[in-house]
Amino acid sequence: MTSKQEAPKTYLEFTDRFPKLRQAWDLTREAESEAGFDEKTTRLIKLAIAIGAQREGAVHSAVRKALATGATEEELLQVVVLSASTIGFPSSVAVFSWMKDLLER
Repeated sequence: MTSKQEAPKTYLEFTDRFPKLRQAWDLTREAESEAGFDEKTTRLIKLAIAIGAQREGAVHSAVRKALATGATEEELLQVVVLSASTIGFPSSVAVFSWMKDLLER
C-alpha cells in the first residue's frame, strides 16, 4: 500500500485508534522489502499465504495489492490452482469466489 488513503476505511479507523500497532505493522512491511523479491512476486507470495490461511480479507487485500503491481488475472488464478492440491477443492472454490469479488469489479 503506497498511501494511507488507499487503505480500507476500517483499517484506517483501527490504526488511527491504535497508532503503535500501525507503527509495528509499518516495520513489518519494511522488513518484507528486504526479502529480495520484486514487488509483484512478493504480492503473489502474500496471496498464496492468505489463501493457505483461508483469510478472506487477506485474500482481498493481496489481490488488490498484486493487481496494483501489474499482476494479471491469470497469474492470480494460477496461485489458486497451485494451492488446490494443498488446501483442497472446497477451499479452492471459496478462494476463487473471494477473488471474483474483486476481479469482477
